[in-house]
Amino acid sequence: MSNSPENFDWDKFESQGFGGGYSKEEKAEMEKMYDDTLTTVQEQEVVSGTVVGITDRDVILNIGFKSDGLVPLSEFRDLPDLKPGDQVEVFIEDQEDPNGQLILSRKKAKIVSAWAKIYDALENDNILEGIVKRRTKGGLIMDLYGVEAFLPGSQIDVKPIRDFDVFVGKKMEVKVVKINAAFDNVVVSHKVLIEKDLEQQRAAILNNLEKGQVLEGVIKNMTNFGVFIDLGGVDGLLHITDISWGRINHPEEVLQLDQKVQIVVLDFDEDKKRISLGMKQLTPHPWDALPAEIEVGSRVKGKIVNVADYGAFLELMPGVEGLIHVSEMSWSQHLRNPQDFIKQGDEVEAVVLTLDREERKMSLGIKQLTEDPWTKEDVLTKYAVGTKHTGVVRNLTNFGLFLELEEGVDGLVHVSDLSWTKKIKHPSEFVKVGENLDVVVLELDVPNRRLALGHKQLEENPWDTFESVFNVGSVHKASVLEKSERGAVLELPYGIEGFAFPKGLTKEDGSQVEAGESLDFRVTEFSKEDRKIILSHTSTHTESADAARVAKATKKAPAAAGEKKEKAPKAPKEVENKSTLGDLDALSALKEQMMENEKEAGVKKLEAAAKKSKGSDEEATEEENNA
Repeated sequence: MSNSPENFDWDKFESQGFGGGYSKEEKAEMEKMYDDTLTTVQEQEVVSGTVVGITDRDVILNIGFKSDGLVPLSEFRDLPDLKPGDQVEVFIEDQEDPNGQLILSRKKAKIVSAWAKIYDALENDNILEGIVKRRTKGGLIMDLYGVEAFLPGSQIDVKPIRDFDVFVGKKMEVKVVKINAAFDNVVVSHKVLIEKDLEQQRAAILNNLEKGQVLEGVIKNMTNFGVFIDLGGVDGLLHITDISWGRINHPEEVLQLDQKVQIVVLDFDEDKKRISLGMKQLTPHPWDALPAEIEVGSRVKGKIVNVADYGAFLELMPGVEGLIHVSEMSWSQHLRNPQDFIKQGDEVEAVVLTLDREERKMSLGIKQLTEDPWTKEDVLTKYAVGTKHTGVVRNLTNFGLFLELEEGVDGLVHVSDLSWTKKIKHPSEFVKVGENLDVVVLELDVPNRRLALGHKQLEENPWDTFESVFNVGSVHKASVLEKSERGAVLELPYGIEGFAFPKGLTKEDGSQVEAGESLDFRVTEFSKEDRKIILSHTSTHTESADAARVAKATKKAPAAAGEKKEKAPKAPKEVENKSTLGDLDALSALKEQMMENEKEAGVKKLEAAAKKSKGSDEEATEEENNA
């Protein structure tokens, strides 16, 4: 045999050396056979490996490298049936550690693979399936192939979700809507999948929608102005006024979230896709059931459901209301706040004033339950001219004030009838709204429901006495209250005011009288009818100087020595007789004495009146303290 050891050419072998006996073709074939037994691997990449063995702690994998790799058995918990020969993907962390061992990781391989699927889903709009791990603030956390993704609460469903916990542990299909590579954040949405399904339903509903159509929907959301109802992909608004014929303050009084309701389409805007819905329209209008015996003049009872500035609404039965205007709540002519008379929720009786069943309107009145005070039999005697009363100040105007003597009976007190002595520009200087005021009736006009009242008429007119006290030429101490270009307002004794023109405000030293000073003033003019006193400080020192000059001028100079005094011509007899009728100086003195006596009497009278007024004020104060 040629291949037998005996026939081997040892000389040829030894002369060529190891491997020298192969041709180029044979060497290339052998190198190819060797390369096919080896695999080139790169670190930080995912490769497929074959399980060649399983120990208590590790799984031995062959990835075609010079050595096998080890992966902790804990990374295969999701594969309880793992056995030799199975193919799994692993991540190459290191080709050789200090011990020469190949380092692999199945956990990192899963994460890399998961991120690859997530990026692919974002680019190609693919649907991924994950498991909801837990709820968090504002949404849910999902597990997508080992990567945590955030599902916002607004992206869970097309309708608001109030309980996120029901989704924990459940599988859910989602779409990737955003990836933040810097922070490895993934945002997904389940709502977009539902919206696509609802598009066809929405289009079908909108195409078939008609006014008056009755539909069934689910209450999706509640607000203070109405309810949003899901009609199967399309939302409609049920306004609060269309929920019930009766008045309600909030929809939650009669409806609940997620409640199924029957509604009717009231209006539809195709451009804006707005649908107005109604619920009360499915039931008969309560006005149609209003009893026929209710008519103008009838007495009705009900509950106050709303109070406004202009009146209150009385509900006779759900959906049937009447307006009680504030002017129909009291016989008083002064409009007040309706809250002063009634409150929301009160049970009230009223009289029907007007009724329109076609327009479904009704006006009611409360004051009609009592008699009009102006039509009472005793009104002429009770408020006869000269009678005295006490009333409450209800309103102030520039020309006077309105006083309420009783409910429905008001009278006017003109500003000029408030005080005898003070010039009152506005009633607010004398009295305030809500205070009591004593008055006397000056005029009574029953047909026109008018009363003219006066406060100052309760006292005697002091100007009759002032005439004797503040006579022209008399001097009085006065205080300057205020000063202007026109002159100065003075405060005289007994609370009376006077006036001084600028020319009467010059002092003896040439300076001007200023506000707040108290000086002597002489009366230059007195008018009882106009209640006016004009005074002057200047005259107090100029008149005395003039009198001194006159006295000095009339005084005769002594005759020169040796001159003979001429005898005055004798007066006619008739003139002498007239001069003897009385001493002119004596008459003047008598007149002054009489005026002084009148002045003293007037002063005493004014002091007595002031004392009496002071005593009345003290008694009133004592009564208030006791009360």
